[in-house]
Amino acid sequence: MAPAVVFWLRLFTPDLEWDFRLSRVKSINTSGHKFGLAPLGVGWVVWRNIEDLPEDLIFWVNYLGGNMPTFALNFSRPGSQIIAQYYNFLRLGKEGYRKIHQACYDTAQALADEIGKMEPFEVIYNGRGGIPALAWKLKEGVDHGFTLFDLADRLRTRGWLVPAYTLPPNREDLAIQRILIRHGFSRDLASLLLTDYRDAVAHFDRHPVTTPLSEEEAGSFKH
Repeated sequence: MAPAVVFWLRLFTPDLEWDFRLSRVKSINTSGHKFGLAPLGVGWVVWRNIEDLPEDLIFWVNYLGGNMPTFALNFSRPGSQIIAQYYNFLRLGKEGYRKIHQACYDTAQALADEIGKMEPFEVIYNGRGGIPALAWKLKEGVDHGFTLFDLADRLRTRGWLVPAYTLPPNREDLAIQRILIRHGFSRDLASLLLTDYRDAVAHFDRHPVTTPLSEEEAGSFKH
């Protein structure tokens, strides 16, 4: 199970069997810094049974006065992320998390609906039935006068980082854009983004691109 999906499934699709109700699920992990709303660096994993935890992942340590097993990152590490996560659990509770992520879900749907109304785009995921995200591509078989890489570059001048990238092997020819809605991205911000999207499309209508940018030229991220 992808870590980012765990909170979403538990909150919004409680009847979907994805967890230990399935006999082949042996462990579940999640990243608190994603939909858990905690800082980077916190995450956890649970196993169905102790027998499912591989022995070679267990470290035996004796510096605490006795030989004991541990499965964690050894030696000193900050605990602030864990404390922040625990605080969120206590403060928000299940209903609080539901309200926050429902707002993200609603924003993703609204964005997908509006982007789908724009002539150049075809929405391929509209935020319904999964995580609060959306993805779209340019309608195929039409010369739009720009690529999604050109569009991503244009939006960057307005302060937006909306990634455009090609799909994995066997569909490297298809480029898409994607947005994942997280807590803090409000409907007001979504409205501003849509305005800049419409302005960018109108710009390319007036000034079609003669030499489209490549994925490498349009990208600013360096790992």
